[in-house]
Amino acid sequence: MNAFIQSLKKNKIGIVLILLASMSTASGQMFWKLSGGQWNRHLILGFLFYGVGAVLMTVAFRFGSLSVLHPLLSMGYVFALLLGTMFLNEQITAMQAIAVVLIIVGAVLIGGGDD
Repeated sequence: MNAFIQSLKKNKIGIVLILLASMSTASGQMFWKLSGGQWNRHLILGFLFYGVGAVLMTVAFRFGSLSVLHPLLSMGYVFALLLGTMFLNEQITAMQAIAVVLIIVGAVLIGGGDD
């Protein structure tokens, strides 16, 4: 357990930045969906959010181990599911809820897995 806490402390800034990157790219993808494939403000916002996510991801890798941070990008699936439910009125199925729990558990275990 001590190694887990040490890993979280060591990679703390990188973890926060990579989670923000995941949230930003998921938001960008949602805005692309809202654009309907047309050139409009949603499409431009999508590119902006996705670009910010790419920059945050690049910066995050300076503040943590690649083997810890890169797998945390899978949290983007969780953020996309939540955004879809909140803004696109999509329904979460039982299977999706189970998958979200597994992704979060995996992300936590990987986030604390640095030696």
